[in-house]
Amino acid sequence: MNPCVPLVIPEVNAEHLELAHRQRQEKGWRGGLVTNPNCATVGLAMALGALRPFVPRRVVVTTFQALSGAGYPGVASLDAAANVIPFIQGEEEKLETETQKILGTLEGGAVRAHGVTISAQTTRVPVLDGHTEAVSVELSETPTREELLEAFARFSGEPQSLGLPSAPRRPIVVHERADRPQPRLDVESHGGMAVHVGRVRPCPVLGWKFVLLSHNMVRGAAGAALLNAELLVARGLVGRARERKFAAAGRH
Repeated sequence: MNPCVPLVIPEVNAEHLELAHRQRQEKGWRGGLVTNPNCATVGLAMALGALRPFVPRRVVVTTFQALSGAGYPGVASLDAAANVIPFIQGEEEKLETETQKILGTLEGGAVRAHGVTISAQTTRVPVLDGHTEAVSVELSETPTREELLEAFARFSGEPQSLGLPSAPRRPIVVHERADRPQPRLDVESHGGMAVHVGRVRPCPVLGWKFVLLSHNMVRGAAGAALLNAELLVARGLVGRARERKFAAAGRH
């Protein structure tokens, strides 16, 4: 969350990579820091990124997070089995603040956080891989359900236009069946790099609600970092200094 460190989902806020120049100017670093978000933030921020044309205002999200997200040694088996643990240290705060930064705009060499207000509750459930999230959202605009589905289905970004190796062809996969998405059936598809959205329907409180699923160990961790690295190389933000070094060594 440091102001000069980009918190990046390439399909949502690739332009934030320009903060790398600020790091070199202010800190004199030869390299730089680029981070990927919390594993639960990724799915929410991508879904809200697709809805930015309708201007999200308020969001309520409850997560059902896989055991693998707790790392090693993780959650004790007798705590996890046939149970729901209604607290994950630090996760709610990350969902509420990271999403605002990711959806924010780059202005004058700094990120202006998005004005969306997010209320998050996070839980740990006995699922191996895949974070499921139940989301209700209030939008400033009044789209139809068909317009929402089209926004999710057409959502794309710089990784897709550049054809980056780790980029899924479809960043958001829309499911029409009422019982999808499910971790057992969907989380491994598209190499674990897509976010799955289903059950898009009216919400009597905020306007719209839906369920999303993302792979916490791929899109929410290693895959996200790899895609960021691919985009850095494609934009020429890394690699050039190393190439000059080897070219100079060859001349000697």
